[in-house]
Amino acid sequence: MARKQSFHPRGAASSGPAGEIDWLSACRRMVAAQRELFAEQRGIAARTVYAGIGEGGDRALAIDRLCEDIVFAELERLHADGHEFRAISEERGEVAFGDSGSPMRAIVDPLDGSLNARRTLPSHSLSVAIASGATMADVELGYVYDFGAAEEYFAVRGRGATLDGRQLRAEGPGFGLEVVGIESAKPERTLPLLEALAGKAYRIRAVGSIAISLCYVGGGRFDGMLTGRACRSVDAAGGQLIAREAGAEVVFDGAGLDVSLDLDARFHVAAALDRDLLATVLEAQERAEPPPEAAA
Repeated sequence: MARKQSFHPRGAASSGPAGEIDWLSACRRMVAAQRELFAEQRGIAARTVYAGIGEGGDRALAIDRLCEDIVFAELERLHADGHEFRAISEERGEVAFGDSGSPMRAIVDPLDGSLNARRTLPSHSLSVAIASGATMADVELGYVYDFGAAEEYFAVRGRGATLDGRQLRAEGPGFGLEVVGIESAKPERTLPLLEALAGKAYRIRAVGSIAISLCYVGGGRFDGMLTGRACRSVDAAGGQLIAREAGAEVVFDGAGLDVSLDLDARFHVAAALDRDLLATVLEAQERAEPPPEAAA
């Protein structure tokens, strides 16, 4: 019989009697299986096979689907152990594991940075967030694994963030916006951002994974980051908690964390090491005036 439960994440950074699900270990099993998959499919040709359209609206790569199969196999295992939750994923949409009314949500992007993965560029990630409610403010646990750097980011709300088990702090060298990350970097969307940041940022970087860029702000590698088009909850849910727990400032659509975790919701995300830097990043994002069509 499935067990209904209040939320409490377990793992290396947290423990307690109410949670019962060891999400950190579950995420690590997902990573191990995905690493084997990437080792098997090394070349660009092998990774450039499409398999329809995902629930998020993007063309789905076969490797996207295979990564998602790995994640959902682990979620099925947790459900078989008696746990109930809902999963929100880029390819499958919302899937109920047991009681569809369970407040616990697992928001997963099995392959954040699909284009990088397809072109065998190293920066792509697994992003997992566990939430106790329906908005970004309800995210309780964040996990991001950067496959290129083999780095594991983890955070539990109110307990800080870690990188490979060491405390993560949003502390830069103090040179203002020395390095700013831009995500969703299509040229027509990026040019207005570059113009808006001219004279305010020293250098621009485009990693190709929103989750990783948010973690880079959390670790002080980036002084700020912003998206050039609206993103989905699966792209940002894990990384935003990691950045915030490390001490960074994160907002969605310039207005905080009160945005839906549903897959059909779209919003811009911006983050920075402190409020003053965030204000500058947000001003650039708002001035850029992205195209009016909804971004997938």
